Formats: sequence, structure tokens, C-alpha cells
Amino acid sequence: MSAQARNLTTLPRDTARPLYQQIKDAILEKIRSGVWRPGARLPSENRLVSELGVSRMTITRALRELTQQGHLKRVHGVGTFVATPERHASLIELRNIADEIRERGMSHRAKVVALEESICDPALAASMELSPGALVFHIELVHYQDEQPIQFEDRYVNPALAPGFMTADFETLTPTQYLVDRIRPEEMEHIVQATMPGPETCRRLQIPPTEPCLRLLRRTWSGGRVVTTVSLLYPSSRYDLGARYATDAFRKHSARD
Repeated sequence: MSAQARNLTTLPRDTARPLYQQIKDAILEKIRSGVWRPGARLPSENRLVSELGVSRMTITRALRELTQQGHLKRVHGVGTFVATPERHASLIELRNIADEIRERGMSHRAKVVALEESICDPALAASMELSPGALVFHIELVHYQDEQPIQFEDRYVNPALAPGFMTADFETLTPTQYLVDRIRPEEMEHIVQATMPGPETCRRLQIPPTEPCLRLLRRTWSGGRVVTTVSLLYPSSRYDLGARYATDAFRKHSARD
């Protein structure tokens, strides 16, 4: 790989975007493309100032914000490195909510709220591991259990991995089932949060504004690429999130027996 490929030698000089943001985008592109791998050391601030022809204050701000966002790790007196992504422990299996509801002897129905093509802003691009401005598929829908809303799904999908997504009938087939039938997930990330609902969420889930919700944030990878990122919002009075699985210690002990 050439030195030019490894270094940040030029910027687009887009006058509509601040220089520090252009530098952040350039660094993130090096990371997402695999040119700068986890643990790789970035050029020094002095070198970046010289190569890019910008002020030290601009470089410092870009590196500081990327560090705060978890993309970089700065070691005092040593340098700045690409951070190793943290992976949260899997809390639940990848399951189709329609199957869960039917297993309880109840009926499932889904109502599509939105199905569209969207352009990635920087935050979504980071989550999808794509470049800002990339095209993704977006769907929002409400899932019902015996005609009571139980989950609001807000999902983004990589079109390169699921090109036929926009033509599926998601009132008879859930997005989870559609993707699992076509793409074998190789890695998943689950994060559970507590949140208070906004007015639109209250309307969709038919809950009072005082009822807290559980939010499950999920990302799925296949072939080293993010297939989908989804926010699943549940009324806390209608749903529990949990799992049962063997600990590492038990698996190791069983393997020896």
C-alpha cells in the first residue's frame, strides 16, 4: 500500500463544510475502508498540520471529537490510534417477533408507517459503516399482538446486501424474516436502553407519556459488512427482554468432559 493511501494528503476543500468536519470524514473513511485498522497509529498532529495545511486547532478538534465518539484512542505522550470496536454481549437471540407472538397463541399483524430510500447522515453512516451520503433503505412499522401495539420498528438496510428489500410485502412478512431468509448473519450487536417516549411514539404504541419504554438497538453483520441497523421500541408494561445461555466457564468445562 502506498504512503499516499495511508496518509491524509488532501481534502476536498468543500466550502460548505467546516474544515474540522472534512478532516473527521476523511479519517472515518480511512477506518471504514480498512486502510487504517484497529490499533493503527495515526500521523502525528504536527504531520497532519503540515500535510493538510490547516491550523493545529482544527486538527485537535477533529481528533478530540472522534475520540469522544469512540473512533479513536489517544494515549498521552504516545499518539493517537484507531480504537478497537467494543462489542456488547448478546442479550437475546435474533428472533422474528411474529413467531414469538404466535408461539404464545396470539395473532400478529404489522402496519407499515414508512418505506423509503434514505441518505446517510454522518451518524447513520457510522452505524451502517458506510460513507456519509450513501443510499440506504428505511422502514418504519408497528407490530401488533392481538391488535395491541407491542413494538415499533425503525430499520435501515444496506441495499447492496438486500437489493429486493423495497419490493417485499412487510405487512405479511417481517423485515427480520425477510433478511434472515436471504442473508446468514455472522455477527450481531444488541444494546438495551430505557427511554421515555415522545408524543409520536405514544400515539403509535397507544401508551401514556408517563410509561417508559425499552429500546433494543441491533446491528447485524455478514461478510464483514453491516446488513441492517434497527431500533426496536417496546412499551415496558407489555414486553420483557431476556436470555438464557451457557457461560464461557460452563462451555469450557463441558468441552473437557
